[in-house]
Amino acid sequence: METPKINPYGAVILAVISISTSAIFVKLSAAEAGVIAFYRMLFSILIMAPVFFQKYTKELKGVSKKDWLYSAMAGIFLSFHFILWFESLEYTSVASSTVLVTLQPLFAFFGAFIFFKERFSFKAIASAGIAVIGSIIISWGDFHISGSALFGDMLALAACALITAYLLIGQMIRQRLSLMTYTFFVYLFSAFVLLVYIFLTQGQLYPYPPSEWIYFLLLAILPNLLGHSVFNWALKWISTTVISMAILFEPVGATILAYIFLGEKIYFTQIAGGMIIIFGVSLFIGKDKRG
Repeated sequence: METPKINPYGAVILAVISISTSAIFVKLSAAEAGVIAFYRMLFSILIMAPVFFQKYTKELKGVSKKDWLYSAMAGIFLSFHFILWFESLEYTSVASSTVLVTLQPLFAFFGAFIFFKERFSFKAIASAGIAVIGSIIISWGDFHISGSALFGDMLALAACALITAYLLIGQMIRQRLSLMTYTFFVYLFSAFVLLVYIFLTQGQLYPYPPSEWIYFLLLAILPNLLGHSVFNWALKWISTTVISMAILFEPVGATILAYIFLGEKIYFTQIAGGMIIIFGVSLFIGKDKRG
């Protein structure tokens, strides 16, 4: 395996910071969940297209039918992850939704064990548990036993399972395909699925005020290209479980950004939970042997 020119762990930190902006832009937008997700994908594709068609089309000859199928599956999982997560923000709080959607280690451990035969020490599992506890503490006051909030929480949890499946597929394919080729076609498949979803649900593709288009573009650049695309790049050197653990930093970043841009208060439980997450993730990453 080639040695990366950029430290993959440093890249993952940048990606986590970038995806922390996602919930903020979604909250600021007045568009429907499927529409926000579609334009997020579309703008990402348009930004990537010039580089892809100039340098990477030759790689298409070597793509197997199996990899095409897996890429399509990854795109489907990613599209419905966005639909369910963005929709959850209509029913529950940013803190609760973000925490639940980042509980990926619970799914990643199981998936990595089943598909990649990865083994984990008790210390690794314990550190994952510590980080998950930190995430729950952050939004402890936001979990409500009510119909709408509980429904939003369930949507976020389902979105979490889908993004983990997406990452597990990426871990397989990124060993054979370049970042640009894999990401471009996953986003393309995802955009197509989202467009069909919008038509089926009679969503509104236009018109929107300039502020909405800015949110769509920023979602493409920050959480997508500097977030998920960087995760896809790092999957060549770092396992899905490590990336899933690092993503638990997202509630910390989202909490800080929500304070700055949405005026949400920061409580002691959020500070304490953030410190516990940092400890748990640091302990887990320190035990990873793939980097």
